Amino acid sequence: MRMFGMVGLLLALVIAGVVAKKQLTSVAAPASGQAPADPRTQVQQVQKQVKEALDAAAQARKMPDDN
Repeated sequence: MRMFGMVGLLLALVIAGVVAKKQLTSVAAPASGQAPADPRTQVQQVQKQVKEALDAAAQARKMPDDN
């Protein structure tokens, strides 16, 4: 019984490691396939993406007036 717990824990650790590695490599390599930009440009791109996502979420939540 204890062996199944250890195998399950090890399997979860391996899966978490693979997912973390994927995330790190996807952040390091730009999605467009271009050469990596300088950090300032990357920060500006992330800020723009966050702003667009927030704007889209705000648009989706607008309720009609009660008038």
